Amino acid sequence: MTKIFILSSLSLVFVGLYGVLTRKNIVKILIALNIIETGINMLLVAFGYVEGGITPILQSDLSIANLDKMVDPVPQALVLTSIVIGLGTTAFALSLAMRYKDTHNSISIRATDEEGVNV
Repeated sequence: MTKIFILSSLSLVFVGLYGVLTRKNIVKILIALNIIETGINMLLVAFGYVEGGITPILQSDLSIANLDKMVDPVPQALVLTSIVIGLGTTAFALSLAMRYKDTHNSISIRATDEEGVNV
């Protein structure tokens, strides 16, 4: 099951990379970057997955033998942090894209001349 998650996350990363490399629209590039981010988050969760794992909460009745079955909480914390940071950077990038559209009258990343008209 983990292999399916790893393959799915890698395919999301490659689809996003294709979108970044082939698109000229700033909004489409930002969407592709978010697809890459989702793929990387999914990859981190897949690496932290333990088959038949238990929650990493220490209890008094927990034996030492069950410690190897605990799920690692670090990838989960990294993914939660990445989601929050990704939301902030996406909002900032969209505000920059709106500012670019106001100044250049276009959301394409093609070269522009001095008047803001696409060449």
